[in-house]
Amino acid sequence: MKVPAARAQEDMNKEAKSAYFDLPALDVSVSFPQATPASAFPPSVSDYYQFDDLLTAEEQAVRKRVRECMEKEVAPIMAKYWEKAEFPFEVVPKLGALRVAGGSIKGYGCPNLSITANAIATAELARVDASCSTFVLVHSSLAMLTIGLCGSEAQKQKYLPSLAELKTIACWGLTEPDYGSDASALRTTARKVEGGWILDGQKRWIGNSTFADILVIFARNTATNQINGFIVKKDAPGLQATKIENKIGLRIVQNGDILLEKVFVPDEDRLSGVNSFQDTSKVLAVSRVMVAWQPIGISMGVYDICHRYLKERKQFGAPLAAFQINQQKLVRMLSNIQAMFLVGWRLCKLYESGKMTPGQASMGKSWISLKARETVSLGRELLGGNGILTDFLVAKAFCDLEPIYTYEGTYDINTLVTGREITGIASFRPAASSNRSRL
Repeated sequence: MKVPAARAQEDMNKEAKSAYFDLPALDVSVSFPQATPASAFPPSVSDYYQFDDLLTAEEQAVRKRVRECMEKEVAPIMAKYWEKAEFPFEVVPKLGALRVAGGSIKGYGCPNLSITANAIATAELARVDASCSTFVLVHSSLAMLTIGLCGSEAQKQKYLPSLAELKTIACWGLTEPDYGSDASALRTTARKVEGGWILDGQKRWIGNSTFADILVIFARNTATNQINGFIVKKDAPGLQATKIENKIGLRIVQNGDILLEKVFVPDEDRLSGVNSFQDTSKVLAVSRVMVAWQPIGISMGVYDICHRYLKERKQFGAPLAAFQINQQKLVRMLSNIQAMFLVGWRLCKLYESGKMTPGQASMGKSWISLKARETVSLGRELLGGNGILTDFLVAKAFCDLEPIYTYEGTYDINTLVTGREITGIASFRPAASSNRSRL
């Protein structure tokens, strides 16, 4: 039988143990005082070959203002929103003030940037947060650009000025549940009726769709069997947009499933410049270049974090940067970034001169995203245990890169686009199987 004193001591031990386990998690700055978290973003140190000299004064100015905004306004809050998988609406006015939405569109309140300036802005957004970069890319280089290239004069005047200021938000609906890489086989239909069109179908993985004010939707014309484009308002009867949950990457981006059930679209909101799937290529040519610059930006940010971390964090009595294997990995990362930047820059120049081919764009996107995967993986190794914490950016970037490796054409599909161009042989569909039995 326990004596009272022993029982009292046991109770005290239980209380102490309970209090210990009830303690809140340590702040990362207390847990790892040697390493600065990504909420205080490091200066950019990845331009080892001084590519900034290749940029015009306008392009350098765009880089400077986007970089300053992202480091000051987005870096301190990005991990919190990423963990919650919520969108930071508080930064939308600040992103709008950057005057990059609308990219290369001229007039209608759009900035008329060069393709290179547009690409640099995309990279600088992604350097700090890939989700913010994707939000702007979907809104600007897909939805706005479709209206700019394929819309009527009245549609441009009606929609683009507000979209350019991010006072209204747009999304772009092409992909469907059954048709991702094979997007041209989409099943959403558009049926002509008096005064407009009736849309029926589904879309999936549509970024910004849960809160977009307007949705650019592609559907198959039931009369011509060709792909047409439409501007759909968010409050249209029969339209539903539901958030896709449980993503491991680009968690801040609000991807949605869109359901269209007898949605009426007036004639004035039919995009007259979209009369076949090929008409989407004019938009995708630009957006694929922009998507190629997202992995460049992500890799730049990961390198900047690792460069600072290795000099701050000490093990075995020395900074991690003092160890040969860490220096070798850091140099591999830096080398990749120089090559990725040069390919991306050349892609922009080919587009601006009217020489870029679909195969060149596809090879740029696929190769750059592949090298970025390697670069971010090296960063994950360099940070050790902290490489799985969103506080130090690398874990988040590691996850965010995965959907980018897949969207705007998977790595494999993009290589086949280039393969078709260099051989003249399309290999997207498997050869028809023989009906003859084999003995």
